[in-house]
Amino acid sequence: MKLDILAIASHPDDVELSCAGTLLLHKSLGHKVGVIDLTRGELGTRGTPETRKEEAAEASKLLSLDVRENMNFADGFFQNDRFHQMELIAAIRAYQPEIVLLNAIEDRHPDHGKGAQLEVDACFLSGLKKIITYRDNQLQEAWRPKAMYHFIQDRYIKPDFVVDITSYWEQKVAAIRAYKTQFYDPNSPEPNTYISSPEFVDFLSARAQEWGHSIGVKYGEGFTKARQIGVRNLFDLI
Repeated sequence: MKLDILAIASHPDDVELSCAGTLLLHKSLGHKVGVIDLTRGELGTRGTPETRKEEAAEASKLLSLDVRENMNFADGFFQNDRFHQMELIAAIRAYQPEIVLLNAIEDRHPDHGKGAQLEVDACFLSGLKKIITYRDNQLQEAWRPKAMYHFIQDRYIKPDFVVDITSYWEQKVAAIRAYKTQFYDPNSPEPNTYISSPEFVDFLSARAQEWGHSIGVKYGEGFTKARQIGVRNLFDLI
């Protein structure tokens, strides 16, 4: 399936936390959108790979994704090497996205920055015709996305642009809460973690409101650019 926008992230729930509103917006505009999770999040303190899989499936329904795939790389231990690049190249070529949304360039969790570099390299290498890949026993064509943007995760990074997600905030929150084992639940028997505190949920809302405020709307999602952004006319800007 060819996608217009593909979000690639290190863990299930990275996308929901960081760019779900942007995916919902573009889905509403008629674009095909999908997600690739690099790992199953199996090293997470709370939950299991099986519960994370179920939660990701529920979140995918709430986001109306056209496709979601998990690469089954080792959580915490995947590398930006030839093996992982080739696997990801095959996935990128399978979906031929016009735009890719990638992990934050650096972050609190080392998998995020590491994932970002793997994703950037795989997107570039995917466009080289002499790199041969197959899927379902079919030779794949080279494909390079036209644009790459990094969503922002835990650590503050000044965004290069902000997307208005005001109309999709409640849907984004619902998709986040689909990960029942991961986030705040006063009745959960799971151990407390950094992201399971009620303060973390407050932080997500506050940041989205801060970015929204910066462009004159209620809620926003921030992104950094991989290369210079151009506009066809000044009326493209808000």
